[in-house]
Amino acid sequence: MGKVLIGCEQSGIVRDAFVALGHDAYSCDLLPAVKPSNRHIIGDVRDVIMYEEWDLLFVAHPPCTRLANAGSRWLIKPPKKLEATHYTDLQREQFEVMSEEQRLAFMWEELERGAKLFSDLWNVPHIKRVAIENPVMHKHAKARIRNFQPAAQTVQPWQFGTTEDGPDNEKKRTCLWLRNLELLIPTGTLDGTTARDSVHKAAPGPDRWKERSTFFPGIAAAMAEQWGDELPPPELPMAA
Repeated sequence: MGKVLIGCEQSGIVRDAFVALGHDAYSCDLLPAVKPSNRHIIGDVRDVIMYEEWDLLFVAHPPCTRLANAGSRWLIKPPKKLEATHYTDLQREQFEVMSEEQRLAFMWEELERGAKLFSDLWNVPHIKRVAIENPVMHKHAKARIRNFQPAAQTVQPWQFGTTEDGPDNEKKRTCLWLRNLELLIPTGTLDGTTARDSVHKAAPGPDRWKERSTFFPGIAAAMAEQWGDELPPPELPMAA
């Protein structure tokens, strides 16, 4: 079984899907895991990738607010407040007293940081298999990512669901950038006509970003099953 790192994940949903199939999988994030686990590493994923010889890196939810096409409006007219909980109280307070010009500069600086993170992970040289999930990107993000290429595929959670009232019966266009991995094959039985739109209709608030970035178990299970089969078998100890 392979050694798998799930970057930028707090929920453990993708990590646990790989662990359930016998893989040596870990999640990592700058924040603690939602549920305490000895398979969660608190730290920058760019540091954690250097800890081990990983067979697969999947970056589940990189900070994408400034890269996403849906948030490009803030690069023209910045918000007056920072609401997401991943900002510190000091950052929020400082942001609110900034001029509009300073707030706009802050938005563009966040874009630069987000593009650099994506670039660093997409171009990591020592991990053969890399997958990154991200929403549809705007042109400014694409221009800042080294060796950018279009997403390999786009999937919807409902394509991996089997029950109308289950957690996967949702609409959320998910783009996957893949390196040395096969396209995911949908495993569900739904046709999308009953899919909910609760992700996009989440109420504004400090935890909205967390709710919108939580991964879906059906896609996670498909990744573990299909990409897990592509990983090298464990090395057997030499006979005495």
